[in-house]
Amino acid sequence: MAVEATSAGAIVYRDTRDVRQYLLLKSRPGDWEFPKGGVENDEELQQTAIREVKEEAGIEQFRLIDGFREDYDYVFQANGKTIYKTVHLFIAKAYDPDVELSSEHHDLQWRDYDEALNTITQDGPRQVFKRAHEYISSEVER
Repeated sequence: MAVEATSAGAIVYRDTRDVRQYLLLKSRPGDWEFPKGGVENDEELQQTAIREVKEEAGIEQFRLIDGFREDYDYVFQANGKTIYKTVHLFIAKAYDPDVELSSEHHDLQWRDYDEALNTITQDGPRQVFKRAHEYISSEVER
Protein backbone atom coordinates (compact mmCIF):
# COMPACT_ATOMS: atom_id res chain seq x y z
CA MET A 1 0.00 0.00 0.00
CA ALA A 2 1.30 3.46 -0.92
CA VAL A 3 0.95 6.51 1.29
CA GLU A 4 1.69 10.14 0.51
CA ALA A 5 3.26 12.34 3.20
CA THR A 6 4.16 16.01 3.38
CA SER A 7 6.85 17.62 5.51
CA ALA A 8 8.18 21.14 5.85
CA GLY A 9 11.27 22.61 7.39
CA ALA A 10 13.96 25.22 7.04
CA ILE A 11 17.55 25.66 6.07
CA VAL A 12 18.67 27.63 9.12
CA TYR A 13 21.64 29.97 8.90
CA ARG A 14 23.39 32.56 11.03
CA ASP A 15 26.05 35.13 10.27
CA THR A 16 28.94 35.28 12.72
CA ARG A 17 32.15 37.27 12.31
CA ASP A 18 32.15 37.28 8.52
CA VAL A 19 31.24 33.60 8.35
CA ARG A 20 27.82 32.29 7.35
CA GLN A 21 27.01 29.01 9.07
CA TYR A 22 24.22 26.52 8.43
CA LEU A 23 22.59 24.28 11.01
CA LEU A 24 22.64 20.53 10.40
CA LEU A 25 20.99 17.91 12.60
CA LYS A 26 22.00 14.26 12.77
CA SER A 27 18.97 11.99 12.74
CA ARG A 28 20.47 8.55 12.08
CA PRO A 29 24.08 7.39 11.97
CA GLY A 30 25.67 9.21 9.07
CA ASP A 31 22.49 11.09 8.08
CA TRP A 32 22.61 14.90 8.43
CA GLU A 33 19.61 17.05 7.59
CA PHE A 34 17.74 20.27 8.27
CA PRO A 35 15.01 20.76 10.88
CA LYS A 36 11.84 19.39 9.29
CA GLY A 37 8.76 17.38 10.11
CA GLY A 38 5.24 16.41 9.16
CA VAL A 39 2.47 18.91 8.59
CA GLU A 40 -0.03 18.68 11.45
CA ASN A 41 -3.79 19.25 11.15
CA ASP A 42 -4.55 22.43 9.19
CA GLU A 43 -1.06 23.92 9.35
CA GLU A 44 0.27 25.93 6.44
CA LEU A 45 3.69 24.81 5.23
CA GLN A 46 5.39 27.89 6.71
CA GLN A 47 3.74 27.23 10.09
CA THR A 48 5.11 23.69 10.04
CA ALA A 49 8.60 24.94 9.21
CA ILE A 50 8.49 27.45 12.08
CA ARG A 51 7.25 24.82 14.55
CA GLU A 52 9.89 22.32 13.49
CA VAL A 53 12.77 24.80 13.88
CA LYS A 54 11.55 25.56 17.40
CA GLU A 55 10.95 21.91 18.33
CA GLU A 56 14.00 20.27 16.77
CA ALA A 57 16.60 22.98 17.31
CA GLY A 58 15.13 24.95 20.22
CA ILE A 59 15.71 28.21 18.34
CA GLU A 60 13.20 30.91 19.25
CA GLN A 61 14.76 34.00 17.65
CA PHE A 62 14.60 33.55 13.86
CA ARG A 63 12.61 34.60 10.84
CA LEU A 64 11.71 32.92 7.59
CA ILE A 65 13.14 34.67 4.55
CA ASP A 66 10.49 35.73 2.03
CA GLY A 67 10.53 34.44 -1.52
CA PHE A 68 12.18 31.04 -1.16
CA ARG A 69 10.55 27.63 -1.05
CA GLU A 70 12.01 24.58 -2.73
CA ASP A 71 10.79 20.99 -2.64
CA TYR A 72 12.28 17.54 -3.01
CA ASP A 73 10.73 14.08 -3.02
CA TYR A 74 11.85 10.68 -1.86
CA VAL A 75 10.41 7.22 -1.31
CA PHE A 76 10.96 4.91 1.64
CA GLN A 77 9.49 1.85 3.33
CA ALA A 78 7.95 1.93 6.82
CA ASN A 79 5.80 -0.69 8.52
CA GLY A 80 5.25 -2.56 5.28
CA LYS A 81 4.09 0.56 3.44
CA THR A 82 5.69 2.55 0.65
CA ILE A 83 5.80 6.22 1.64
CA TYR A 84 6.06 8.91 -1.03
CA LYS A 85 7.23 12.01 0.80
CA THR A 86 7.48 15.59 -0.38
CA VAL A 87 9.59 17.95 1.73
CA HIS A 88 9.14 21.72 1.41
CA LEU A 89 12.14 23.74 2.63
CA PHE A 90 12.23 27.43 3.47
CA ILE A 91 15.17 29.55 4.61
CA ALA A 92 15.36 30.82 8.19
CA LYS A 93 17.83 33.34 9.57
CA ALA A 94 18.67 32.62 13.22
CA TYR A 95 19.33 35.41 15.70
CA ASP A 96 19.44 33.14 18.73
CA PRO A 97 22.96 31.79 19.42
CA ASP A 98 21.64 28.94 21.54
CA VAL A 99 20.49 25.66 20.03
CA GLU A 100 18.85 22.92 22.07
CA LEU A 101 18.83 19.53 20.40
CA SER A 102 15.56 17.59 20.51
CA SER A 103 15.35 13.92 21.40
CA GLU A 104 14.73 13.16 17.71
CA HIS A 105 18.36 13.90 16.84
CA HIS A 106 21.75 12.70 18.04
CA ASP A 107 23.95 15.68 17.23
CA LEU A 108 24.03 19.12 15.65
CA GLN A 109 26.63 21.21 13.90
CA TRP A 110 26.93 24.72 12.55
CA ARG A 111 28.90 24.42 9.30
CA ASP A 112 30.08 26.89 6.69
CA TYR A 113 28.78 26.39 3.15
CA ASP A 114 31.47 24.02 1.88
CA GLU A 115 31.46 21.93 5.06
CA ALA A 116 27.66 21.73 5.06
CA LEU A 117 27.56 20.77 1.38
CA ASN A 118 29.99 17.93 2.06
CA THR A 119 28.10 16.83 5.18
CA ILE A 120 24.55 16.62 3.78
CA THR A 121 24.05 12.99 2.87
CA GLN A 122 21.05 13.02 0.49
CA ASP A 123 20.95 14.45 -3.04
CA GLY A 124 17.53 16.14 -2.74
CA PRO A 125 18.40 18.25 0.30
CA ARG A 126 21.87 18.94 -1.11
CA GLN A 127 20.41 20.42 -4.32
CA VAL A 128 17.90 22.56 -2.40
CA PHE A 129 20.72 23.70 -0.10
CA LYS A 130 22.78 24.88 -3.08
CA ARG A 131 19.83 26.93 -4.38
CA ALA A 132 19.14 28.34 -0.90
CA HIS A 133 22.76 29.45 -0.52
CA GLU A 134 22.62 31.14 -3.94
CA TYR A 135 19.34 32.83 -2.98
CA ILE A 136 20.77 34.18 0.28
CA SER A 137 23.90 35.40 -1.48
CA SER A 138 22.04 37.13 -4.33
CA GLU A 139 18.69 38.21 -2.84
CA VAL A 140 19.05 38.53 0.93
CA GLU A 141 22.46 40.22 1.10
CA ARG A 142 21.37 43.20 -1.02
